[in-house]
Formats: sequence, structure tokens, C-alpha cells
Amino acid sequence: MLLSLADIEQQAKQLPADERARLAEALFESLKDDSLHAIQTAWWREIEKRVAAYDRGDVEIFSAAQVFTEARRLNR
Repeated sequence: MLLSLADIEQQAKQLPADERARLAEALFESLKDDSLHAIQTAWWREIEKRVAAYDRGDVEIFSAAQVFTEARRLNR
């Protein structure tokens, strides 16, 4: 039988403080893992989108020398 969130919360509040802290940490870490996965997925989509645009010739490309020259010009 699955417990409801309210049941889990009620039981968790009955734990000693150190165990509640460990539970909170474990739950927080699980959120970070989900966030990291979402970020990595978003980056891969962006990379694929940019590579496809490059392959189609849809983006203007610049050499490193051009980029550094422009950066120096803007930094003056």
C-alpha cells in the first residue's frame, strides 16, 4: 500500500532530529540529480540544434583570430 505525502510527512516528523536532517539531505540530493539530468538534456538539445544549423550553413562562422580581434576592439 502506498503512503500519501501527508502520511510520509507525519511519520518523518516523528523521527529524531538527526534522522530528519539525513532524510532532508537525501531528498534534496535527489532533486539535484533530477535538475542535473534536466540541464544535461537541455545542453545536448542545444548542441544538436547548433550543429544542425552549422551543417545546414544557417550560421555565420568566424575564425578564432577574428573573434579575438573583435574582442580586443570591443575591450578598448
